[in-house]
Amino acid sequence: MFFRKGKVHAVSPGTIAWQRFRRIPTAMAGLVWIMAAAFLAIFGYLIIPDSTPYANHQQLELATHPPGSRMEILKVTRNQPYEAPGILNRIIFGVPKAYNTIPVQQWWFEKDILHYETYPGQEGFPGLEGYFSLADVLYALDTSFDIKKEDGFLTFRDIDGNLHTRSIAELQALAAQDHIREQLFLLGTDRFGRDMLSQLVIGTRVSLSVGFIAVFISLVIGITLGSLAGFFRGRLDQIILWLVNVVWSIPTLLLAIAITFALGKGFWQVFVAVGLTMWVEVARLVRGQVISIRENEHVEAARALGLSSFRIIRRHILPITTGPVIIISAANFASAILIEAGLSFLGIGVQPPMPSWGSMIREHYGYIILDKGYLAFLPGLAIMLMVLAFMLLGNGLRDALDKSAQD
Repeated sequence: MFFRKGKVHAVSPGTIAWQRFRRIPTAMAGLVWIMAAAFLAIFGYLIIPDSTPYANHQQLELATHPPGSRMEILKVTRNQPYEAPGILNRIIFGVPKAYNTIPVQQWWFEKDILHYETYPGQEGFPGLEGYFSLADVLYALDTSFDIKKEDGFLTFRDIDGNLHTRSIAELQALAAQDHIREQLFLLGTDRFGRDMLSQLVIGTRVSLSVGFIAVFISLVIGITLGSLAGFFRGRLDQIILWLVNVVWSIPTLLLAIAITFALGKGFWQVFVAVGLTMWVEVARLVRGQVISIRENEHVEAARALGLSSFRIIRRHILPITTGPVIIISAANFASAILIEAGLSFLGIGVQPPMPSWGSMIREHYGYIILDKGYLAFLPGLAIMLMVLAFMLLGNGLRDALDKSAQD
């Protein structure tokens, strides 16, 4: 409560907790980092340089190039039908390329022909020479129709059956402007020539998705079993507590590995495996909270009014346990990210071509001794920062909720 001109204004505990939370700089920094990561996870395909599905566009000539590398890329339109996906599909699945890419170190025009010299993987070495018709570079052609050249003009038919007549000078200008681009690899490339920044951003989607769904599964199971055990006690409490102790005695990573082997490798299997290893902490916490609350006066009053046990649990007990559950959920989120990274590092988590920070470390840890340690350090740093952000968030929530409860 606070006073203003003789009036008393009530302030909710949530408002007080938020006001105290905002005064904790480390917790706010963790929240901002998590929100930025969530934004990248959702809209990453609209931002990253490589917007192909799973950011999996491979250019082996550019493998393991250092951060800040620049390369001229020739884009040659594929002679096949192409329909650009809608914005929703772009956000969720990315955009398949309508063209092939060729890293080049030299290129020049000879009338209607674009000549190029490929980039061999290292500067200072000669590449292979090749050439394309300008029409083939710019359009998806109907290959059954021969390109006709006459008086500085080309006549050709595209794959949709449309006939085009364009001047060679116009085609040269279009090719130089739109189909030969300098590409910057801000964080370098991996061993398959994929853009490292794009891989890291899409890997954020995997880590946050595993965290959210695993925590949701753990909350559903843990809150249900913990509230039943704490409220009804007796034999039911003994059975649930025995199950909790059995699961608690098994190392978390070993249990996750066992569940993964039982369910199989894959994206959704990781969600379930991680979630089924994390519910015991929630169940123990909720059980203890319910045992301490079930004897309170407002619960006794609800019993006296004839309310059902499940309504008492849902409406009068569980809302009081929200604060501790939120705190442990933040810690479990960090644990889920670590477990997923560990499973992917062992090769039994998320499978290629879907990028995961753990699998990126597994693919590149051997480069640490080859002066390319950043290939493994970058995803490791991403894991560390994300886990740290959730731990700072959890500590800040604990401090804010504890102080608001004391007030």
